[in-house]
Amino acid sequence: MSFASLGLRAELLRALADAGYTDPTPVQAQAIPVILQGRDILAGAQTGTGKTAGFTLPLLQRLHAAPPRRDLPRRPVRALILTPTRELAAQVEESVRAYGKYLPLTSTVVFGGVNIQPQIQALRRGVDILVATPGRLLDHVQQRTVDLSRVEILVLDEADRMLDMGFIHDIRKILGLLPPRRQNLLFSATFSDEIKALADRLLNAPTRVEVARKNAESDLVSQSAYLVAREDKRDLLVHLLAEQEIPQALVFTRTKHGADRLAKQLQRDGINAVPIHGDRTQPQRMRALADFKAGAARVLVATDIAARGLDIDQLPHVINFELPNVPEDYVHRIGRTGRAGVPGEAISLVSAEEISYLAAIEKLIKKRIVRRAATGFVASTRPTPSLMHSTPRPCNTAMRPHRQRRRILA
Repeated sequence: MSFASLGLRAELLRALADAGYTDPTPVQAQAIPVILQGRDILAGAQTGTGKTAGFTLPLLQRLHAAPPRRDLPRRPVRALILTPTRELAAQVEESVRAYGKYLPLTSTVVFGGVNIQPQIQALRRGVDILVATPGRLLDHVQQRTVDLSRVEILVLDEADRMLDMGFIHDIRKILGLLPPRRQNLLFSATFSDEIKALADRLLNAPTRVEVARKNAESDLVSQSAYLVAREDKRDLLVHLLAEQEIPQALVFTRTKHGADRLAKQLQRDGINAVPIHGDRTQPQRMRALADFKAGAARVLVATDIAARGLDIDQLPHVINFELPNVPEDYVHRIGRTGRAGVPGEAISLVSAEEISYLAAIEKLIKKRIVRRAATGFVASTRPTPSLMHSTPRPCNTAMRPHRQRRRILA
């Protein structure tokens, strides 16, 4: 199957060819024809399945096929795409621009943490497609800088994440501002009772598309765990970056403070690392992500705010410096790699205190994560009994607990 066989316009096919895409992913193959028909859709798709193009391409085609009235004072917002995070909003709007570059449609993105004035100016000029986070969109509604009364297509992207982040009341307010007759597209990684309730209220006789089982981890991601004392994690991370010649890695911590501290420590170890989390300003977050995508930063240290909001092409490694205490978050984290047919690797550094987290993750994914020993790494502390009991082969770091710690710089 090709994109051409799905009924897409030549301008969209040209933009896809420019981006190097020739064959649709399963979610694209199922969703695009349904959306082109003008029907509502309830799509279950994990990150990395190509869902953004799955709704962006047919959305662009439908808007182009029915241009707005010319007697309006400015272009009305005809398509609204709601996303849970600022990073995801920015990346979705980038995709809208990339796929629609040969069509006479305009778009902009609005989110918090940045100056609202440029957003107001863009909205006053008029846009066809608006990508937004719920909170900042309501700010614009309150200031009367946006009119949602002519929206023809509504997209809720990563709806489960929006509900997890407490946006349900904002979403209800926004729905009340939209015209009753419109096309609705709901994309979610999971189908909780809350998502089903939202879908029942929002969607009209939807077609259901599901291409990945709930909480599925990618078959393209190889997973391994290194059992290590908490005090030795940073040195082991530095060692693995050097010993495995890891060109780039997205490294997860549980807390914002921990992300800042680890990034500073890695910088002192000679590794270009930048943090990204909710306490960073939006310009700081955008600069960190841009540096990482451009290769200027080797390590991006993130909290779980990035687990569902980052789209990084061909990311080779995800490293869990600390395991999440919610096992589903592990699946979202490692979903940053192993995307678009490109294999990836997920490495977890597990201390004695995190053994229960590891067990919960393995129960969720119904798979035992391979335990590995770090070749050539010398730990500074003796592993605890729980660590030694948890692995079938003791890490070779336990054999030489009294030797001087060796630092390996990347």
